[in-house]
Amino acid sequence: MSKSTSEIKIEVLLDDKKHPESINWTADGPNGPQTQECKAMLLSFFDQATKETFKIDLWTSKMQVAEMDRFMFHTLNSLAETYNRSTGNTELANQMKRFVQHFGEFTEIIPKED
Repeated sequence: MSKSTSEIKIEVLLDDKKHPESINWTADGPNGPQTQECKAMLLSFFDQATKETFKIDLWTSKMQVAEMDRFMFHTLNSLAETYNRSTGNTELANQMKRFVQHFGEFTEIIPKED
């Protein structure tokens, strides 16, 4: 079986106070490398030796609170879906999704259910 690799590159431009000013990521696409600018990123790695998580959370000064709320809403929803797919623990995933629903309603990203 032939193995291949794919590279994801993250470039963070820092201001004079060492805060992220811009974040760009580049990944291999079907037509070559594709670059995308973003205002925030969350990246987590699971260390198999220590069983700990190393994470990098960055956001630019351009990121508004309402955008962060929406970013967190979508991230939490995605985490619940990933957890369900990877573990098959639908009951706990559904509990997580109930919190995501509450978060979305509280931040007014989605309308409140009656």
